[in-house]
Amino acid sequence: MCELLGMSASVPTDICFSFAGLMRRGGDTGPHEDGWGIAFYEGKGYRAFHDPGASADSEIARFVQSYSIKSNNVLCHIRKANRGKVSLENTHPFARELWGQTWSFAHNGQLKGVKKLTLKHYNPVGTTDSEHAFCWLLGELREHFPRPPGRQRALWQFIQEKTETLSELGIFNMLMSDGRSLYTHCSTKLSWLTRQAPFGNAQLIDADMTVDFADHTQANDVVTVIATQPLTSNEQWQAMDEGEFSVFQQGQRVWPRQNKNNSAGK
Repeated sequence: MCELLGMSASVPTDICFSFAGLMRRGGDTGPHEDGWGIAFYEGKGYRAFHDPGASADSEIARFVQSYSIKSNNVLCHIRKANRGKVSLENTHPFARELWGQTWSFAHNGQLKGVKKLTLKHYNPVGTTDSEHAFCWLLGELREHFPRPPGRQRALWQFIQEKTETLSELGIFNMLMSDGRSLYTHCSTKLSWLTRQAPFGNAQLIDADMTVDFADHTQANDVVTVIATQPLTSNEQWQAMDEGEFSVFQQGQRVWPRQNKNNSAGK
C-alpha cells in the first residue's frame, strides 16, 4: 500500500519537516520504494516533482526537503506498486485542468473494476487504477458543472457522492486539490492534526529531527497536516473514520460530514 501526505494552511507554509519524515518511509523505514511525487499550489500556479525511484534515495527528494517552497495546499504520495508498472507516468499526484484550475489527485488503495467506468472528458497517461479514477471523477464534475458552481457546498456534496461511488470498488484513501480546497476521503486509514497557537515542539517518528514551530510561525497561523499514518511521536493525531469525507481550506476543516453508506474496507 502507498502512503499519502497533504497540507492545508492559512498562509503559505513549507512542508519540509513533514516531508522529511515521509521520504524515509520510501525505501528506508518503510517499503514504499516504487516512486514518489509532490505537488504545490502557489497562488494560481502549480508546481510538481515526480521520481519513479525510492524517495529515501532520491536526490530530487533531498532537494525538495531542503528547498523551502511555501504553499497553502500540498499533496504528496509515496508508492508501493500493485497495479501499473513502476514508471514516471504512473507516479502520483496526477494533474488535470478543470475550469481554468489545475486539479491534482493522489490515491492509496485498489479499485476493482474501476476501468469499466466510462471516461467522458479525460484519459489516463499511465496504467494505474488511481489515474483512471481521477479522470472519471473530473469528467463527472465537468459533465455536471459545465461552469464552476456558485455554491461551494454543491460542489463538495457532488464530490462526496462520487467518492462514495469509487469507494464501493475497494479501498479509496484519497487526497485531491484544486488549489483552494483540499479534499480527503478515508476508506481505511488517514489521520490529521491542526497546528495553531500556542505552537510547540514536534518530533518525527522516522527521522531524528525536532522542530519548534513557535520559531517559524505567527500567532494567527493555522496549518493542518493529513497523513496515512502519524508522522510525529509527540502530537495528538486524529484518525479519520471509515467512509469519512472532509474538505479543508486555509488550514480549517470546513466540511466534516461523514459518509454513512460506504462499505469499503468491510
